[in-house]
Amino acid sequence: MLAECLEGLKVNPEGTYVDVTFGGGGHSLKILEQLKGGHLIAFDQDEDAKRQAENIQSRSFTFCQANFKYLKQYLKLNGVTEVDGVLADLGISSHQIDTPERGFSTRFDGPLDMRMDKKSTLTAAKILNEYQQEKLHKILGMYGEVRNAKTVAAAIEQQRAVRKFENNMDLIKMLKPLSPRGKEFKYYAQVFQALRIEVNLEMEALESFLKQCGEVIKTGGRLVVMSYHSLEDRMVKNFINTGKAFGDLEKDFYGNPIKPFQTMNRKPIEASEEEVRENNRARSAKLRVAERR
Repeated sequence: MLAECLEGLKVNPEGTYVDVTFGGGGHSLKILEQLKGGHLIAFDQDEDAKRQAENIQSRSFTFCQANFKYLKQYLKLNGVTEVDGVLADLGISSHQIDTPERGFSTRFDGPLDMRMDKKSTLTAAKILNEYQQEKLHKILGMYGEVRNAKTVAAAIEQQRAVRKFENNMDLIKMLKPLSPRGKEFKYYAQVFQALRIEVNLEMEALESFLKQCGEVIKTGGRLVVMSYHSLEDRMVKNFINTGKAFGDLEKDFYGNPIKPFQTMNRKPIEASEEEVRENNRARSAKLRVAERR
């Protein structure tokens, strides 16, 4: 949904914009095409993304190898206090999914890694081999919305007592008899999603990032966020509607809502049937656009 993202961002050629999920650089390149005198700052903690960003030779472009939870800090380091728009395409990039040694995909065997920042010490294998059953149950249920999370957590504890988890197929082999018939791959994806979110502390990072957007986007500026699972989308929707990722809307003394953004689309924008045919991952994408009040 590249065109929809750019339309939502409403790029001012002389404005300052942030792409907090650079990935392969597709969104950033399209934003740069629309800038004439403006500037784009891109974020990504991934080493592969950094190498991709080095191919962009433009004075209008700055790359920050950092998690987007450090948005304000890195903007300040680059002499920026406010911006005209922020774009976030959450989840993992196609490159990360298609690289077996990163451990993100259920389709390839590889180490149970799933780190977006390779300097981090927490891996999916470490979670599976060391987390207590109760914590595994919570992660699988909350982050993966796995219906039989308690059963899976118990099976993980039983399996690791015999043989430690090392590769993706170790986990998938264990999950196979627990998965609903005909929906195995969706089920595996839910478990992998839960582990990935925990490894990268994605919910904490998203909450911090959203709060900072309310502080750095100038009045009339745009926040454009594309999410791929319901937990993320609920956080984004709630933040736009209430000013907080979690919790209820607060009002001032006069009864006016205290929230920095106004939604531009009451329902999330979804991919067209044609785009879903071309890119299966787009089927779960939900795009929300908000304007700074």
